[in-house]
Amino acid sequence: MWKFDCRKCHGMCSGCKSETLSGLDKTKIVLVGNPNVGKSVIFGAISGFYVEVSNYPGTTVDVAKADTNWGQIIDTPGVYSLGTASDDERVTLETLKDADMAVNIIGAASLDRDLFLTQQLIDLGIPLIVVVNQIDEAEKFGVRVDCEKLASALGVKVIPAVATKKQGIFDIVKAIAAKEAAVSPYKTPYTREKLGRLKDKDEIRKALMTAEAPETDNAEEKMMIYRQRTENVDRLLREICTREEKRETFGEKLGNWLLNPFIGGLTAVLMLYLLFELLGVLVAGNVVDCIFTLLDEKYVPWITAVTDAWFSSAAVREILSGEFGVLTMSVKIVVAVLLPLIAAFYLFVALLEDSGYLPRLAVLTDNVLSKIGLNGRAVIPLLLGFGCGAMGTISTRILGTARERTIVTAILGITVPCAAQQGIIIALLAAIGGIKVWFAYIGIIFAIMVVSGTVLNKMLKGKSSDLLIDLPPLRLPQLKNTFEKTCFRVVNFMSEAVPLFVVSSVLITLLNMVGFLSWLQNFLEPVVVNVLHLPAQFSDIFVMGLIRRDFASVGILDMAGMDNSLRVLDNLQILTATVVVTLFVPCIAALIVIFKERGWKEAALLWLGTFAISVGIGGIVARTFGFLF
Repeated sequence: MWKFDCRKCHGMCSGCKSETLSGLDKTKIVLVGNPNVGKSVIFGAISGFYVEVSNYPGTTVDVAKADTNWGQIIDTPGVYSLGTASDDERVTLETLKDADMAVNIIGAASLDRDLFLTQQLIDLGIPLIVVVNQIDEAEKFGVRVDCEKLASALGVKVIPAVATKKQGIFDIVKAIAAKEAAVSPYKTPYTREKLGRLKDKDEIRKALMTAEAPETDNAEEKMMIYRQRTENVDRLLREICTREEKRETFGEKLGNWLLNPFIGGLTAVLMLYLLFELLGVLVAGNVVDCIFTLLDEKYVPWITAVTDAWFSSAAVREILSGEFGVLTMSVKIVVAVLLPLIAAFYLFVALLEDSGYLPRLAVLTDNVLSKIGLNGRAVIPLLLGFGCGAMGTISTRILGTARERTIVTAILGITVPCAAQQGIIIALLAAIGGIKVWFAYIGIIFAIMVVSGTVLNKMLKGKSSDLLIDLPPLRLPQLKNTFEKTCFRVVNFMSEAVPLFVVSSVLITLLNMVGFLSWLQNFLEPVVVNVLHLPAQFSDIFVMGLIRRDFASVGILDMAGMDNSLRVLDNLQILTATVVVTLFVPCIAALIVIFKERGWKEAALLWLGTFAISVGIGGIVARTFGFLF
């Protein structure tokens, strides 16, 4: 919380924030900048709202807003230019249309790239404040920026800052509150000379809204304006920057080594191994078992006795503490399985993000992912999908084209198990035993992933975008930021998951009480028994899977005799059931997100497709993988 002198804080101190917000200034202040320049850090610092902060491009994939006493602060996605090539650029342009002022955050160590966007903002004629962030990092590379000369050259206010250390934040707040933003007189020279024929101001504004040049069919004009802007940036750099030669640091060397196919490949394998050890061995194998056993032995008998004593209705007792009860099964899954697995996964991913490793992983995987119509940037939503399919689907917004987003969404929906499933799947495969089973399972899922991506790449029209990603310097993660981000994600996930589990528990209990599950079991018996070669009661797991796939995985645990219950599945049936549940339809939460992001047609096709694929592949496994046992 801010602790500035109220006479100088411009509404940012704790005393001012406690006052009524009815008289808020309606000024719209838009934060604009390239990826990874610290926009989200500055947004959080000046607004008091937490926004995820990571050391990889594309963290902000939506628009965040915060109302303050001096205006509405809007944090836009990181963009390299103002065009219409991606959703991020379109969202940023739409937001700028109604902006009263723009705060352009640029990185002191990447001015050669960032100032191109600054020149575009100047050409748009928007009142502007420029913030030169990450001054400390630039100095580590021997780069010193003269912000006074830059302000004179741009004709707008320029503020130096180190946002992670809160340096310059008060100056930014003061400049915004005092409305010190100004329209620069230094537009691109070619724009003034060659576009004079465009009399209407709105037409001029529209003409300057693409990355390289105005919306014109004249290729020569496009290239000329692009070159003019580039020349302006080069001239500015010569005037405002001094550079002293410094020896390459260990962090720079390590960052370059990680781009080497051999070293980077080994590192990626090591990271996957560490993830397996963390999730599969430590958390799923030890933490989950410990908490699950404790709840079974202590909590479940106690809550059952409490509900029996408090409620005379058998139906209410069944809903609360029965086999699928809200206070029994839901609590066990949420507390013993979901919470530790989700927390561990998000912590691991946060460390990879904040270290700057993920962009390098994107570069390494670019050639592989290009075979299925994607580029290396897709590794980010795919990796996040291993935590939660809904979150992975949302993060597909960082991809450049609709066809890429469709391919990744389909792969997430069909083949990627969420963190809540992974521990259970690992436990099931470990119960079978043998390295052959692991290779068989991973091979099946990987093959379906490749085939799905390849087929969609052939079917979908258009062309995927090339990889254009910033490689930030490797940094030691800030533990405070990593912890805050992990807690933020866990709380968000649990706030969405817990109500769904409660509703699912009640629904399943009611369906069981009225006999619907028995009817559905009989209805699905031909598929379950004849196609999948599984016991008829596996149809219950189908119903659970429609609600949440991890619910279905838990059901297999019971049938495999791993929850102190009678084992009804042999090893081949456990493998078949595990494959079916992995490939099964997206859960309700993920399906809602898919519907929101991709539309009802794609959501419906994906749902039907995943159901057919899971049953079809399950039938093949049941008939052909008996040789493993």
